[in-house]
Amino acid sequence: MPDAKDARAAKPAARVIKKYPNRRLYDTCTSTYITLDQVRQLVMAHEDFVVRDAKTGEDLTRSILLQIILEEEAAGAPILTEAVLANIIRFYGHAMQGFMGAYLEKNIQAFTEMQAKLTEQAKNFTPEMWTQFMSLQSPMLTGVMGNYVEQSQKALAQIQKQTEQMLGAFGLKR
Repeated sequence: MPDAKDARAAKPAARVIKKYPNRRLYDTCTSTYITLDQVRQLVMAHEDFVVRDAKTGEDLTRSILLQIILEEEAAGAPILTEAVLANIIRFYGHAMQGFMGAYLEKNIQAFTEMQAKLTEQAKNFTPEMWTQFMSLQSPMLTGVMGNYVEQSQKALAQIQKQTEQMLGAFGLKR
């Protein structure tokens, strides 16, 4: 049975996309220039990639992902309300900034898992069946949401515990 080291060695390297000063993106895997929308398609396809500055080699992946989010938010029905964005901004520079990122990541992962379960269970639903399903607020949906809420509460409790430990290390108690 292969160990974790062998599994890492077998994993293909992330696709490299170079960003040039003229703002063009070059996919080294396909040897073609690509658009931001094509990068979004890579994200949607769960492709591993990294965006690097063609001149310096600096990792620009986060800024490209943020640019995609900005375009998506501006294009139609935004996911992030003004209140959510304002609250996220307030966490920058705050002592809890690092914990907030972990909390959001865990909650989005839990929500993604919930969505995958719902999608799997509702593969053959017609639009009419979806309407009926959503209006009934079935026990399955309640159960799945309950699992999501439970995971969210566990993540928050873990963050709270870590915060209390950190404060305790400085001699501060709640």
